[in-house]
Amino acid sequence: MENFQFKEEVEVALKEGEPVVALESTIIAHGMPYPENVETALEVEEVVRSTGAVPATIGIIDGEVKVGLSEEEIGKLAEAENVEKVSRRDFPVVLARGQHGATTVAGTTIVAEKAGIKVFVTGGVGGVHRGEGQVFDVSADLRQLSLSDVAVVSAGVKSILNIGATLEKLETYGVPVLGYGTEEFPAFYSRESGFAVDYRVDTPKEVADALRARRKMDLHGGTLVANPVPEEDEISSEAIEEIIAEAVGEAEQENVSGKKLTPFLLDRIVDKTEGDSLETNVSLVKNNAELGGKIAGEIVAG
Repeated sequence: MENFQFKEEVEVALKEGEPVVALESTIIAHGMPYPENVETALEVEEVVRSTGAVPATIGIIDGEVKVGLSEEEIGKLAEAENVEKVSRRDFPVVLARGQHGATTVAGTTIVAEKAGIKVFVTGGVGGVHRGEGQVFDVSADLRQLSLSDVAVVSAGVKSILNIGATLEKLETYGVPVLGYGTEEFPAFYSRESGFAVDYRVDTPKEVADALRARRKMDLHGGTLVANPVPEEDEISSEAIEEIIAEAVGEAEQENVSGKKLTPFLLDRIVDKTEGDSLETNVSLVKNNAELGGKIAGEIVAG
């Protein structure tokens, strides 16, 4: 594919029908501070490998889409200035200008599908933002989930969002929401949100079976697998809610919006939790990586 460069181990795995898991790069460039971002990216890749799957961290280097970043390229995205946050709308300009880009959930999902990767692991997907005037601020992640035949494993959606409205939007788009080991939709930092999932599943095989059944029905689009953060690492919904409300208020006061809003809120939450939210973020991403690798293995086995 033009503008796509495959890391050798990823290319070999795809050709030989081995399980491959896509990983995003916004967590490297915009989701965590240095050097935790590099350390986490490499550790998450190792978690995927421990399940028998091959990790493919996706990003853009000098206008070339990389399906599988090298350690050097991960470091480049982690330290370079002005790395673009790349969603669906951003690809044309970033590629044409030969820029570096970190792919969002939507951006990574697009590349994963084109590359033939069936499972994508992230921390949390985007959605409908909170706050006055934010009702029309809806992440492109949701629409892309309805378009791409990729299973997205996440710890629900980010707690900074309007979770109820986000789930309603997913329902409108026909995206199945599967709760892994839970009947309640997780809220990123917390295991509970007060909202139900569409269906509960308890094994990676159940997820893979549902994905196969969907393909047999020729129902195109993605599936969201909501995997709660490990209990020992969660931040209670009561504790995080007050902090999020403060961060959202500060964003409104400073007129922060668009693609800058989520990184702004996450940075403020890290500060206000004295780093606890960062530790939770790392834990949930690794937890998702383990599940994603197992699901990818079941898809290949079936």
